[in-house]
Amino acid sequence: MPRHAHRHHRPKRAEDGALWVWGRHAVRAALANPERSSPVRLLATAERAAELDSPFAQPEIIEAAALSRLLPAGAAHQGMALLGPPPPPTALSQLAAEGRSSLVMLDQVTDPANVGAVFRSAWALGAAGVVLQERRAPALASAVAKAAAGGIDKVAHARVVNLARALDELDAAGWRAVGLDANAEDTLDGILDDQPTVIVLGAEGEGLRRLVAEHCQARARIPMAAGAESLNIAAVAAIALYEAARARR
Repeated sequence: MPRHAHRHHRPKRAEDGALWVWGRHAVRAALANPERSSPVRLLATAERAAELDSPFAQPEIIEAAALSRLLPAGAAHQGMALLGPPPPPTALSQLAAEGRSSLVMLDQVTDPANVGAVFRSAWALGAAGVVLQERRAPALASAVAKAAAGGIDKVAHARVVNLARALDELDAAGWRAVGLDANAEDTLDGILDDQPTVIVLGAEGEGLRRLVAEHCQARARIPMAAGAESLNIAAVAAIALYEAARARR
């Protein structure tokens, strides 16, 4: 049976890099991911505890207000949270071996909500994985996990030190990199084909860095109405992944 957590207890400092994940979809996906290590703590309100099925731990029962105090301000926890190590990365070579599919590469995209939304779209649209920078990407937990709605545990990811070198490795493995560039001459729907494709996205406002863009085999834009504001990275990723999936069909 679930055990009760004292409402004023604070989570211990984990020495294994444990981070919080909250929200129903995110927590349930984390518990279902066989690649994850066992959680340090699993917390749920009494009405939500019955939804959680983990071979590692029974949920501690906690009041919603007490759970809110354990988490960052404004965290929409929906009555459950998990403290544990994030999902482990996959080697880039393993992602490269996925074959006929899509990858997303994020160049200095750091906003947690956008990174999470990219994972959510990647899961929904059948991408093989997401490639992140080692140092310039947020940890796959907290707000990223909430925005991903389970996507960080459903879609593999690789972390690399150098994106340009990673693109060279993917090129050698038969992947074509398409960089999204609002000033590109070609449109995305006109340039995609059924090749394994890496969709490369840069930070909002700054776009792709020069060296990363130079390692893309093509650049493309999403056609927009005259005078319209540019789309955010999450929306661009969803459109690009849809177009890539459509080109494969």
